[in-house]
Amino acid sequence: MSRTVVLVDAVRTPFGKAGGMYAGTRADDLMVRAIRGLLERNPKIDPASIEDVAIAAATQTGDQGMNIGRSAALLSGLPNTVPGYSIDRWCAGALTAVTTIAGAIAMGTNEIAIAGGVEHMGNHPMGEGMDPNPRYLAERIVEQDALAMGATAERLHDRFPQLTKERADRYAMSSQLKTAKAYADGKIQRDLIPTAARSAELGWTVATADEAPRPQTTMEGLAGLKTPFRPSGRVTPGNSSGLNDGATAALLASEEKALELGLTIKAKMVTYAFAGVEPEIMGYGPVPSTLKALKQAGLKIEDIGAFEINEAFAVQVIAFLDHFGIADDDVRVNPYGGAIAVGHPLASSGVRLILNLARTFEAQPEVRYGITTMCIGLGMGGTVIWENPHFKGAK
Repeated sequence: MSRTVVLVDAVRTPFGKAGGMYAGTRADDLMVRAIRGLLERNPKIDPASIEDVAIAAATQTGDQGMNIGRSAALLSGLPNTVPGYSIDRWCAGALTAVTTIAGAIAMGTNEIAIAGGVEHMGNHPMGEGMDPNPRYLAERIVEQDALAMGATAERLHDRFPQLTKERADRYAMSSQLKTAKAYADGKIQRDLIPTAARSAELGWTVATADEAPRPQTTMEGLAGLKTPFRPSGRVTPGNSSGLNDGATAALLASEEKALELGLTIKAKMVTYAFAGVEPEIMGYGPVPSTLKALKQAGLKIEDIGAFEINEAFAVQVIAFLDHFGIADDDVRVNPYGGAIAVGHPLASSGVRLILNLARTFEAQPEVRYGITTMCIGLGMGGTVIWENPHFKGAK
């Protein structure tokens, strides 16, 4: 038995800089705010009808531990009868929470459920508490720099010399400019849940916008930044995503249940795929995962009218675009900007891609299929193909 899985809605907190506006806020409270905001936006849904809650975090200790899925469900005020569990696929945590919940809905074991992710990189710096097995290096399973994401981005530049620093910088500046325009047009704010924040200097405030964007970015400024991962390298803080805090949440349902309850349908899941690559070129992961997903769906890259690609590093995005013969400035790609501007709170980012794609579907009924895709540490990629429920036929 297989049923169509639909996205009913998705939201996120504004993303903060690590140690920034959420320095005094717990990670689980960010996640709770996202879940509550999601349910407030969908009053037709009885909280008791939620059948599961899958929440991702890349570091599952402290305020991101204690089975964050179950903890967030209880703290959000969902009934005790609603179960929950935690997910970890590093950067693709929320994406995996979505696909795992979708699998249960497609199989018929759930009708409606919540998937999301949270990362408080201020409270939990990347790599905190990790203890890589010495065999990784002693047996040459990976090169030493495979465990440093910025170093893997430099290796992508090595592998593909046509992916120059100038191209990466230009892509990064475009992400900043697109984000600034999306904010000016009121496009991003629609899916942000105002979130309480507290600082020692300012006291309590309410976060209503992302903290990280730098709309004043210029090519000259980017060219002058240091390359922390390699002397005279090409990867800089300007053409990479930052260290961020934030949470996301998505409501998924079977198409039958969504229609029965009169819920919005923002996207229909077609298929999904995960794939592995050499850990040393982690950023190339979205290429094989997308090829696999396209094959499963019986589609070609030419059938895809909208792309949301996580911008962990600019070089990773342009490597994907190069493989598929897509221009760096193709208007189908990340029209509202991306993680280089708004930030990448690791395990939460997959749902941000999905909610952006849903907005593109709404604005462009001539687009039938869209993709959300991202690279994943230790050499993986994840891709979900979605169908536009508003599709009216190509112009």
